[in-house]
Amino acid sequence: MAGISHYVLERPRFEKPVKLLVVVSPYYKEIADDLVAGAKAEIEAVGGSWELIEVPGALEIPTAIGIADRQANFDGYVALGCVIRGETTHYETVCNDSSRAIQLLGLQGLCIGNGILTVENEAQAIVRAATDQQNKGGGAAAAALHLIALSRKWGAQTKGIGFRPQSEEIRIAEQSSGSKPA
Repeated sequence: MAGISHYVLERPRFEKPVKLLVVVSPYYKEIADDLVAGAKAEIEAVGGSWELIEVPGALEIPTAIGIADRQANFDGYVALGCVIRGETTHYETVCNDSSRAIQLLGLQGLCIGNGILTVENEAQAIVRAATDQQNKGGGAAAAALHLIALSRKWGAQTKGIGFRPQSEEIRIAEQSSGSKPA
């Protein structure tokens, strides 16, 4: 099916090396292998390095990323896996909860590219995972790399977060010399 073309951002450039953690659920091994191949190629194309870990399923991916963020030192994360619709509502639970958890981690400041495929059938998964087709693994790595670039750009700024007085001086209300306290 032909459709509207997708615009792809130019790869970010990094002055200092980047290191990403690729977290994959190999539940559908061949699909996962293609996703990982795409992600690795994209990371290496910017001179980055990566570490790969496997978890049992898509629901464990955000948990593994959260653990890594607390206990390791990565610039960003790539979440990879595949959920194929089955006969039960478990599909909706896995898709919604894994996506929501990854989004919440991102809102906390983690640089994550979400490459967990949510598809109706194996044929859709194959097309989306293949590096010579839709290459969603490479796309997820690219998303993480772009977020890392933004984080490094803005991380160097010294703008404060939250409420700040108009000056660094603390102002205390003064009583005029002729008035008495109420």
